[in-house]
Amino acid sequence: MNKNTENRDSEVTKVTKLTKKELFLQGLELNLGNISAACTQANISRQTYYRWIEDESFSELCDNIKEGLIDLAENQLLNKINKGDITAIIFFLKCKGKKRGYTEKQELQISKNIADINFDEL
Repeated sequence: MNKNTENRDSEVTKVTKLTKKELFLQGLELNLGNISAACTQANISRQTYYRWIEDESFSELCDNIKEGLIDLAENQLLNKINKGDITAIIFFLKCKGKKRGYTEKQELQISKNIADINFDEL
């Protein structure tokens, strides 16, 4: 194979890889963060995704999509709260209102060294 053909093949590979990454990212957003569905849409394997995710810039793009999905879910939750949905209100308070006592479990903070605690006293 001559040098010109090798360079052309290399460019085609780069373009295809970039296009597949873009397809994957679009699929990740459209499929609400579902990696398998995004892989299927981009026609890549999960192994390819895990190889790509090692690239910091690609990983950051994936993280931005996931953060955007959390924002979407929070907006939907706030819409439900604004409409008076009691389940949404309770869920929100359990998550965001813990410091005000909205929790079903008790959390114990230990201020002593573990070796100094007499567990028989508890």
